Amino acid sequence: MPVTRPTLFPSLSSDGNQGNQRPPHFEPSEIPSSSLSVGNGILVRTQVSQWPDGERPWQKLLSTGPGVLSDAEILSVLIGRGTRLGEEVITSVDIGRELLRRFETPAGISDRPVLELTALPGIGKQTAARLAAAIELGRRIESGRAGKRVQVCNPEDVAAVYGPLMRDLTSEVFKIVFLNTANVIIGDETVSEGGLSAAIVEPRSIFRSAIGRNAAAIIALHNHPSANPEPSRADIKITRQIASAGEVMGIPLHDHLIIAGTSHTSLAERGVIS
Repeated sequence: MPVTRPTLFPSLSSDGNQGNQRPPHFEPSEIPSSSLSVGNGILVRTQVSQWPDGERPWQKLLSTGPGVLSDAEILSVLIGRGTRLGEEVITSVDIGRELLRRFETPAGISDRPVLELTALPGIGKQTAARLAAAIELGRRIESGRAGKRVQVCNPEDVAAVYGPLMRDLTSEVFKIVFLNTANVIIGDETVSEGGLSAAIVEPRSIFRSAIGRNAAAIIALHNHPSANPEPSRADIKITRQIASAGEVMGIPLHDHLIIAGTSHTSLAERGVIS
């Protein structure tokens, strides 16, 4: 690597047996006052749909915006309806609080198997899928925003942005990341999906896009669905082809990164790129 550039790439529960699950326990202090009503001197919990106007989470979101909602309230909007355990009413906000108690943060929910969510009363498969999809979408949006302002100086910088987006894919996806003269990510493009070969990953189209983006340099990256971090012969061949074309075009290939599960491999570190 030329020493005039920043140093780049030197070296992101339940047991599943619902029959054994105990109902979640909610302390009275955790229950919103609007979920309690008094009838004949008896304290009775009510569904969110029975709360006064303006206190229901989805109404607060529409009138004021999502920023005013707590994490539990945001989850309750996605959950939709509460449930009953015998005579006990469990609101969607209660279920949201129990999710946070078990998984600590909304992001923690996405780190567990989706069907594990169904161990909680009030969460069926559709609700679990809706929660997981919403949290995943938020994570992808945040990763995309982060990627637009990241200055990359090592493989970890790239893996932190793209690793979460690519590590769980079941087919191979090959991307090109475009950098400006300050090594800040200015965009990316998917070159191929489903397989890797010299015929599919065509250097000419890569550099046509790089010129169109006014890129000063590029990074290639793709995932290994097998989670095997070792580069194949095709990976090495493609890397050398792109690097050679980059020398001719004056747009250097800084690295080719393999995302393999939660790990990654830098072909620049392996000496494939001279």
